[in-house]
Amino acid sequence: MAAPTLEPVEEEGCAGRTATSGVEAALPSDPAALAPLCPHGPTLLFVKVSQGKEEARRFYACSACRDRKDCNFFQWEDEKLSEARLAAREAYNQRCQPPLSRTQCVQRYLRFIELPLTQRKFCRSCQQLLLPEDLGGHGGHQLLADISITQLRRPSQLLYPLENKKTNAQYLFADRSCQFLADLLSILGFRRVLCVGTPRLHELIRLTVAGEKANMKSLLLDIDFRYSQFYLEDSFCRYNMFNHHFFDGKAALEVCRAFLQEEKGEGVIMVTDPPFGGLVEPLATTFKKLIAMWKEGQSRDDSHKELPIFWIFPYFFESRICQFFPSFCMLDYQVDYDNHALYKHGKRGRKQSPVRIFTNIPPNKIILPTEEGYRFCSLCQRYVSLENRHCEHCNSCTSKDGRKWNHCFLCNKCVKPSWIHCSICNHCALPDHSCAGPKEGCFICGGLDHKRNACPNSATSKRTSSFCLLQKRFPVSSFLGASRDRSEVDI
Repeated sequence: MAAPTLEPVEEEGCAGRTATSGVEAALPSDPAALAPLCPHGPTLLFVKVSQGKEEARRFYACSACRDRKDCNFFQWEDEKLSEARLAAREAYNQRCQPPLSRTQCVQRYLRFIELPLTQRKFCRSCQQLLLPEDLGGHGGHQLLADISITQLRRPSQLLYPLENKKTNAQYLFADRSCQFLADLLSILGFRRVLCVGTPRLHELIRLTVAGEKANMKSLLLDIDFRYSQFYLEDSFCRYNMFNHHFFDGKAALEVCRAFLQEEKGEGVIMVTDPPFGGLVEPLATTFKKLIAMWKEGQSRDDSHKELPIFWIFPYFFESRICQFFPSFCMLDYQVDYDNHALYKHGKRGRKQSPVRIFTNIPPNKIILPTEEGYRFCSLCQRYVSLENRHCEHCNSCTSKDGRKWNHCFLCNKCVKPSWIHCSICNHCALPDHSCAGPKEGCFICGGLDHKRNACPNSATSKRTSSFCLLQKRFPVSSFLGASRDRSEVDI
């Protein structure tokens, strides 16, 4: 699950950024209060922000869907609902769930694999494995016959990707990136992989039955209920990574807990590929809950250890991710996707994939393939892209996008080759940028040394979450009937 179609944006000081209004995630006034439920689990609390100032009323909305056409849940934080409306909402949430329970899916799967090859059919129209008694209801549908065990082990090739970028953004790893990840995990010695939104990697690990990776196993957590019909309970849990919600309740949560705590938590890593349009803070909050679940199985002597993580996300979110996980660093490896027109390996300049791997594993332990255009920097003690040259002034290989960056002595840092120093803005930006309005720093006071969430002039900065980089991509109108989609800001 990955990228919606977008062009790279900047992590700091977006040139020409004029939008100072948007929607931010917020902390509830009462920490003990339970969030109302939508079909995708507990909702998230949001606040509208205009010119750095919060509006008075806050509201709950769906954590997973960025378009109200896909989930129209909306409730003011202080709104009181009648018993009748609460009952109607609960009934609606139940109607929106998949028609088959997890147990029923497993039972059908076990029956399906026992069928003769000639009776194994898959309905592409309904995206469903068919038992003999189901055939009557699928007349005129597009059916695939003679479904082999090998095909069952690669469900992502049977299922249509959910490419609604406003809701699912289900773009799948290309074989090159998937094989690299699987090989790297094996080289690093991991025996268990918690795959959060990475179905292709989950499939590849399970397909590998020989060599060093024979002892590696994985558990897939994904919101796509269609995978329920291909896996037993110990291999797949339907899960919303934006609110840490297990759709099948405590039983699924305990499957995840047991997987993380097996062998006292040794030899496990989490690999996650969230939708890029999602807010970073809810994701970070969820991942910290998974980390806490893993830590429950640790002894006191191991309390200093961290759960190894690969978080796959665009490079322009580096500062946001490192804000929540200071031990993370970004690798230069470019992750590409099969069913995405732009995020492909081999492209150059601005057309390269902006997707990278963020990890708390020391970068000197991670070898990137030289045949794909990576080299080892002896000064940085890590692998970098060929065009990512070491800057003697910054004492680092500074490029984020694979191109050679230039050092600006006025900004005292390296910047993109297409940027020039603006004497009016007093920082580097695109030549045709707009100098009007705040370009970087704090939206409240204009200070360049901090962001809005750390502004000393904001009385609410400690209880609300700042998403300055996402404000333009999540306009206020998105919660009033329009899309919560992202817009292109900078290339």
